[in-house]
Amino acid sequence: MSPYLTSLFAIVMREALRFIHQRERFIAALVRPLVWLLVFAAGFRAALGLSIIPPYQTYITYETYIVPGLCGMIMLFNGMQSSLSLVYDREMGSMKLLLTSPLPRWWLLFCKLVGSTVISILQVYAFLAIAAAFGIALPLAGYIAVLPALVVAGVMLGALGLVLSSFIKQLENFAGVMNFVIFPMFFLSSALYPLWKMAESSELLYSICAINPFTHAVELIRFALYLEFNGTALIWTLLAAIAFTALALWGYTPSRNGPGKKG
Repeated sequence: MSPYLTSLFAIVMREALRFIHQRERFIAALVRPLVWLLVFAAGFRAALGLSIIPPYQTYITYETYIVPGLCGMIMLFNGMQSSLSLVYDREMGSMKLLLTSPLPRWWLLFCKLVGSTVISILQVYAFLAIAAAFGIALPLAGYIAVLPALVVAGVMLGALGLVLSSFIKQLENFAGVMNFVIFPMFFLSSALYPLWKMAESSELLYSICAINPFTHAVELIRFALYLEFNGTALIWTLLAAIAFTALALWGYTPSRNGPGKKG
């Protein structure tokens, strides 16, 4: 087998085994969006006064509207969690063994990105299955059509995690950075409420939401789940993924005075 494929399989399996052994991480990844779906959705729906969300006329309830946003939440948190594991590996020294292997550094980072994306997609499908068990079902074909959208969104958010891990040097600093990134990206998006509702409140907040890459990732997932194609969301998500990946590669370059140089 090619050393490239061997390294890809080994790194993806390592990420999968780490995730399987951390049952609390899996439970937390499901409980968090389920709380939003089953508890907070009722309050948000009453506050917004929404039963049908234009222009998504197929969305009957507020719960079905936020399901794609909660899928994005799972992928966002998992992307940050994977970057935390990179910071931990760097402190423990295992990152040095990985990055000093004869394979190109960009390929090793790509393998980590693939592993993170695979774990995110599995978590999303587990969440969708539980949501369906609670009666919040989506079009059956949408569960298949959404897979490419999940791949693109997972790569973008995983690349963002790689960028953060390349600049964070200590685990103690990670929690603050995560909160600084996760909560603004999540709440300043269309994950929980339509952008036109945000525009009614503030044009400035609407503009921020409109340029938020997480907004476009959520819209890409949302349209795919309902068997529709959103070309604008796809383009913006791909551009963000490319930009984050380039930043991550730069952050891990050996010549840079940072994590890449330290190995």
